[in-house]
Amino acid sequence: MLRCPCSVFSGFDFKIGVRNRNSGTEKFDSHRSYRLQLSLHDDRRQLISSQLFRVTNGIGSIRARDLKLNCCRSSVPRRQTERDDDWLKTRDVSEESDDEESLKEDDKEALFVQWFRGAWPYIQGYRSCTFVLVISGEVVADRSKIDGILQDILLLHGLGIKLVIIPGTHVQIDELLIARGHQPRHAGAYRITDAEALGASMEAAGRVRLALEARLSRGPSIPILRRHGDTDRWHEVSVASGNFLAAKRRGVVNGIDFGATGEVKRIDTMRIKERLDSNSIVMLTNLGYSSTGEVLNCNTYEVATACAVALQADKMICLLDGPLLDDDCRLVRFMTLHEADKLIRERAGESPVAADYVKAVAGQAYIQSLGLNGNGRAGGLGIRTSYDGPPGSRNGNKAVGTGFAIGGEERKSRLHGYLSELTAAVFVCRNGVRRVHILDSSIQGALLLELYTRDGIGTMVSSDSYEGTRAAVFGDVYGIMELLRPLEESGILVNRPRKQLEEEVPNYTVVERDGSIIACAALFPFEAERCAEVAAFAVAPECRGNGQGDSLLAYIEKKAMRMGLDKLFLLTTRTADWFVHRGFSECTVESLPEERRKRINFARGAKYYVKHLTKDVT
Repeated sequence: MLRCPCSVFSGFDFKIGVRNRNSGTEKFDSHRSYRLQLSLHDDRRQLISSQLFRVTNGIGSIRARDLKLNCCRSSVPRRQTERDDDWLKTRDVSEESDDEESLKEDDKEALFVQWFRGAWPYIQGYRSCTFVLVISGEVVADRSKIDGILQDILLLHGLGIKLVIIPGTHVQIDELLIARGHQPRHAGAYRITDAEALGASMEAAGRVRLALEARLSRGPSIPILRRHGDTDRWHEVSVASGNFLAAKRRGVVNGIDFGATGEVKRIDTMRIKERLDSNSIVMLTNLGYSSTGEVLNCNTYEVATACAVALQADKMICLLDGPLLDDDCRLVRFMTLHEADKLIRERAGESPVAADYVKAVAGQAYIQSLGLNGNGRAGGLGIRTSYDGPPGSRNGNKAVGTGFAIGGEERKSRLHGYLSELTAAVFVCRNGVRRVHILDSSIQGALLLELYTRDGIGTMVSSDSYEGTRAAVFGDVYGIMELLRPLEESGILVNRPRKQLEEEVPNYTVVERDGSIIACAALFPFEAERCAEVAAFAVAPECRGNGQGDSLLAYIEKKAMRMGLDKLFLLTTRTADWFVHRGFSECTVESLPEERRKRINFARGAKYYVKHLTKDVT
């Protein structure tokens, strides 16, 4: 099998050979070739082979030399890996029918029921919640992505979620301008909107709005639903748009005339809520309307963030064309508001968007400490935030605009990755929206996977307690038991009866994520010897490899230091390497407290490790 760097298969080019099952010989038709279009991640080989079997009707076989995989982003064939060669060596695709048959119908039904029951808390919890979805212009322009997203939006709407959608249009505006012989111009996060740019903005916004409304108006397949009775009610999907956005001219800033560029002045929350309460999906565009009757071109993210803050939405969701990665190119799964705020402040000296954020939320003294003077210049670039006043300021039933604009050359160049979108997310969290999700829309079903599974597939910034380490309480006993059971059954940990756990629960520390225990450890002090035993150290399998174990161990070490202890010790049979890499060293049984030695089950053959704590552990 050939793999492309983006890890998504787009298709196989292959030849079919008919095998004589009596003689075992086969003949390949060198003049005929076939192509199978796929859009699957490379861990779905069983499904891929099943698809191949259906295409060849079970009579063909495929050789590695006859396969060519084209990357979904390029027509250049990619290199073939050794592991994939082994998998493909003269593999008779007819054998795949046995694999497919092995997936019994009752197993499929059981998996479906298990997933549905697991999603139930989220289905129940999200009903009647308000979500603001901002879809980047790159995603809107990609038909292969936007169609699936809109289908999932309809599903969310059907599950009782109130949705406000703000689609980006900057890609379409740029294309129209270039096609008409004009170069797009930006200053900071804002577009300079002359007459040509305003015309392109109005045309792009209209086209995008009409196209999305049309796709959101489609209903499910009637033949599938006929067995469930009356089908009329399945088509009641309403999309509402209008002059919900009041804007004002940006004017001249630092000597730059922004023309018909607008800033958010007010969001008509009352009328938006009326539409949401009447079971409509609300759509806002980047176009705002001034008190003098003008159409103004606003920044999409300023509109989205102002809308989320004004409505005090339960979530804001940003659908991007890629994932938010850290410096080691690993997906950032979760950040507290404090962690994300700290990261952005550290980047304020190099990123104009980060500097805008600091100027919007920090005091004058902090701004000057970063070398940002009062005229809104950072790194020599004249940029002013759209922040106009304190969060939640109101004018009757209209919320005064408190949005945050991102865009321009910094965002287009991706010099700082998706730092711009992260900055907008943190700004929204600081202004009352509890959680913001940043999703890679190239993942099929990203919205559903993020919202209806515990760990999701994107990045979440949270202003509330989504994940935290704390002392265990009596109510955590069942969760601890469930976490320890697989390790006890495999012999990695000793068995601990429920009664023992109930007695020892004050010694436990747990890591909780969205109401579930995902890691735990126990600390049993021996005060006379100024040491403590680390025991029952466990991390849920789906959470391993993301630093959860390191964080928990650091928490345990700090706790021991606060207790005035000098060292930690542990007994282990299978996990010695992990602890050795974190500063533990092997010791003799005599190094352990005498009281603990009396209770050792020597039949297990456990080894003993110790770590001396130093005062630099903070």
